Amino acid sequence: MSFVHRRGGNHFLQYRNVPDDRMDEDSTELLRWGSAMKIYEKAPAKINLMLDVLHKRPDGYHEVEMIMTMVDLADRLEMSALPRDTIIISSQAGYIPLDEKNLAFQAAKLIKERYNVRSGVYIHLDKKIPVAAGLAGGSSDAAATLRGLNRLWELGIPEEELKELGSELGSDVPFCVTGGTALATGRGEVLSPLPNPPQCWVVLAKPPINVSTAEVYGRLHAEQIANHPSASRMQEALENRSFNEVCQQLGNVLEQVTLTLHPEVAHLKEAMLRLGADGVLMSGSGPTVFGLVSKESKVSRIYNGLRGFCKEVYAVRLLT
Repeated sequence: MSFVHRRGGNHFLQYRNVPDDRMDEDSTELLRWGSAMKIYEKAPAKINLMLDVLHKRPDGYHEVEMIMTMVDLADRLEMSALPRDTIIISSQAGYIPLDEKNLAFQAAKLIKERYNVRSGVYIHLDKKIPVAAGLAGGSSDAAATLRGLNRLWELGIPEEELKELGSELGSDVPFCVTGGTALATGRGEVLSPLPNPPQCWVVLAKPPINVSTAEVYGRLHAEQIANHPSASRMQEALENRSFNEVCQQLGNVLEQVTLTLHPEVAHLKEAMLRLGADGVLMSGSGPTVFGLVSKESKVSRIYNGLRGFCKEVYAVRLLT
């Protein structure tokens, strides 16, 4: 199997003025198949309403309890079938890998090999979710690729099987396959659906730093965690449809590591609370901080206040 990757926008326009004798095989193939059937998938970001780490397992992973939900900040993927056994990835974003390091590429390769698919695929990734942000952007792209290729190639793979495939790519991928709101246990791949939170605004802010999830977990000593957030109390808040209770039960044990390594994340949390967010938490291993806001009248003040010192700020709704 071969692959080619291109940066930029529409390949089918990009090469129109290139002489035929200077076009490589993959460029010619993209032009020829520019009108092929396309499948579109949305890949939303996730936030952790609570994240607890119980202990380190013998296999090296950590045993976790997380309650996750999705927000309306999303990457979008366009997938087109190609006749040749190849995977082509493109994106308008110049800062992401477009080869085997990309989780969407890994997902396409996995589903092709597992189900003996001999045709190829061109995937264009319109990137909106910040990278290395604790929002599962790469995992959601992988999940969207699995869903989209299942439809494009008419494989008929059940959702549970897609989730099992996703678990081979990353702990957050199974949740991103199904979306909604769920309790995740094990290393994050064992999912129990939960009621969605009450609808509200979510303001997300990512400081200009990248955080290594592996480093954060590596520095965490689960046996020394004094205060554990409660999955059962958060679940009760969701079942009661109580926005105030959800805000009260927000908790993430990884904050104690990331906030020590990067004090600017703590300053961002303080600023968001000061500006009027009802509940504030770091998502995943960070560095993105989100604020839950019940009243639309507060959203502009929080957004504008954060934009004064943080470039990447988003005001979105929950996906419920």
